Amino acid sequence: MKRLLSLLTVALFVAVLVALGGCGSGATTPVSTTSKEGQAKQINFFQWTEYTPQSVLDSFKAKYGITVKMSNFSSNEEMMAKLQAGGLSEYDVVVPSNYVVKAMIALNLIEPLNKDSIPNLKNIYGAFLNRSYDPGNKYCVPYMSSPVVLAVNTKKVKEPINSYNDLLNPALRNQIVVVDDERPIIGAALLATGHSLNSTKASALKDAENWLKRLRPNIKVFDSDSPKTELINGECSVGLIYNGEAALAIRQNPDIKIVWPKEGIAGLTIDNLCVVKGTKHEKEANLFINYLLDPEASKAISDVYPYTNPNKAAHSLLSKTYLDNPASNIPLDKIKNSELIGDLGSALRQYDRIWTEFKG
Repeated sequence: MKRLLSLLTVALFVAVLVALGGCGSGATTPVSTTSKEGQAKQINFFQWTEYTPQSVLDSFKAKYGITVKMSNFSSNEEMMAKLQAGGLSEYDVVVPSNYVVKAMIALNLIEPLNKDSIPNLKNIYGAFLNRSYDPGNKYCVPYMSSPVVLAVNTKKVKEPINSYNDLLNPALRNQIVVVDDERPIIGAALLATGHSLNSTKASALKDAENWLKRLRPNIKVFDSDSPKTELINGECSVGLIYNGEAALAIRQNPDIKIVWPKEGIAGLTIDNLCVVKGTKHEKEANLFINYLLDPEASKAISDVYPYTNPNKAAHSLLSKTYLDNPASNIPLDKIKNSELIGDLGSALRQYDRIWTEFKG
């Protein structure tokens, strides 16, 4: 769902935002007004687009009398830059992906959670907890996951696909849609050639580059906005696409199936709820996070946006449409045993070069 950029771009974002005086789309006004009971009347939520339904924010207000004003960002780096350019005083809760959490901790952009105020943390599946980017979940609560999965129209593709290497089959020429997102696609190439999807070794990247050259004739479309469309209309028969998009494609065409390559998931990320450093509304921020982990609220989120839901308590409430859709309801062993996309630092320049040359 999310285009993964380099943390090196943060400095550029910060410079631009500072030059503009911290203004721009999505800017919010700090809120300090409180009710007679001393509770804030509004908190500010910095979130990805199309990831939290307004109905859930409205139900939180109905229950607690607190308005949640949501502003959106389109990349982790945009979000971080905004926080560094004065946004710490504008937001209370933010949703970073796993690969930037360590950087955000080091930059003092998020603060440790008050877990006593988040009892619904117990609702999260263990496969999503205690991951390497935040041991013990000191700073983060898993919100959703949006991995890139392999979707195949089994009516059109007769030969079995069990590996990323099967995508090199000449019979698939001009038949594949992939997300316009370098990390999961180069990640698939690295996994296919026996390497870590986060490898920075020159020999591994050379192997991946050569593999991608062999794959290129089979790719018809690069599309991150609506890759499901090419699968639904039959323009493509195979897709390496975000799981929420694949889930929607399967709803439209049951001939589309999810395949789990033996090498593992190439684009696994976990998006997290975090409290912004220095918030004046810590109590309300924790209350909101806890509410989003409530089974009914979590179900309402997945009803609208069918990404992978880590909330075990919500699963008994989720619709049969969601639970029976393997693109949404990804088996926990696939999550637990797959490598997460990580930050590459300066090595991402090599990925950028490979991607640019690959796309032509």
